[in-house]
Amino acid sequence: MERERLGSRLGFILLSAGCAIGCGNVWKFPWMCGQNGGGGFLLIYLICLLVLGLPVMIMEFSVGRAAQASIVRMYQKLEKPGQKWHIHGYFALLGNISLMAFYTVVTGWMIYYFVTFVSGGQADLGFVGMITNPGVNVGYLAVAVFVGFFILSFNLQGGLERATKFMMVVLILLMMILAVRSMTLPGGKAGLAFYLVPDFSRITGSVVVAAMNQAFFTLSLGIGSMAIFGSYIGKERTLMGESINVIALDLFVAIVAGLIIFPACFTYDLEVGAGPSLLFDTMATVFVNMAGGRFWGALFFLFMTFAALSTELAVFENILAAIREMTGWNRPKACLACGTGIFLISLTTALGYSVLHFQPFAEGSAWLDFWDFIVSTNLLPLGALVFAVFCCYDRFGWGWDRLLEEANAGKGLKVQQWMKPIFKYVVPLAIIVIYLIGITSFQWS
Repeated sequence: MERERLGSRLGFILLSAGCAIGCGNVWKFPWMCGQNGGGGFLLIYLICLLVLGLPVMIMEFSVGRAAQASIVRMYQKLEKPGQKWHIHGYFALLGNISLMAFYTVVTGWMIYYFVTFVSGGQADLGFVGMITNPGVNVGYLAVAVFVGFFILSFNLQGGLERATKFMMVVLILLMMILAVRSMTLPGGKAGLAFYLVPDFSRITGSVVVAAMNQAFFTLSLGIGSMAIFGSYIGKERTLMGESINVIALDLFVAIVAGLIIFPACFTYDLEVGAGPSLLFDTMATVFVNMAGGRFWGALFFLFMTFAALSTELAVFENILAAIREMTGWNRPKACLACGTGIFLISLTTALGYSVLHFQPFAEGSAWLDFWDFIVSTNLLPLGALVFAVFCCYDRFGWGWDRLLEEANAGKGLKVQQWMKPIFKYVVPLAIIVIYLIGITSFQWS
């Protein structure tokens, strides 16, 4: 099967950024930031992006470009005879599927809120009412899955690349408009102070754990979601420069999302630590009480829909590429099979607040929390650890010299030899320590 290629460097950057930019930035980041003290969490999050996120992204892109294969085959092409690194490829595929088991449902929520605002029914919106309605959840889940795999059924450049370019440009424009509108609200100054000024007394071990997990979640690192796009590009540009571009776009969207939400929360006296419902309940309340709220609400949830779809498309492509390599199926056939499978698995989350009750952890937890625990708490950080060991240790895996050669091929910023201790020691050690702190302090039922 001939390897497909992206049509342009811009397409690669926007596609990779689209995978990173999504619900992790504009849904999960604000409520994680709100629950973990605002400015202090933001500061630790920035550090995690630079110290941990950037090296792991370079590694993922390098492995993908060197192997020219999907996550389930790339280790087999690069590992030494007798090594078993390829086992992680199957866990990474499981991670992508687990991510979509709840992400598709959240995407459906975005579409539902957008449709409701456009149709003028926003006065009847309620997050709890929505998630406990089986018909709404299953129906909009079906829409989210169908739209994603329908776009991917076309070739790589005509489907995924073209759609992502359009959505990313519109997404950034919409966010900037909404941020300006929100910051001019009466409570804008207090909201910005909470969000941007660190309160060091609130930085605890759990805040550091949350920040690291959020960094890997928002960049989709550790499960090969970036490696697949590395496999679709040539060697004209170095991978450190490209990684910085992707992370900069991702960080921009996350910060602007906070600029939209926190001034609005302080203006309307809404709870910043509300959790997953923050974006839905609070923002809907804001727009219902705002002059021209129907227009601004429709605009906001349109941008949310684009953000969610950009990541959904990218992760769907990762799953699709792996299944196609294992089966030899063409795009349309693989899209039908993968779409059906993802839809059925996602029904657990869609019906988890109504007919499929499941409380895996503390009171109030559901299927969404279970899938998020599998992905965010375990497969993402542990997968990032696997990439770090594989790429930096010659005795055990691919090795530093091969990583350096691949990452530095082409024009642009290059990984320097002095960075080796950061890649080889700081990244793995930090991941292990923070992961152990997180797993031992997890709130089990």
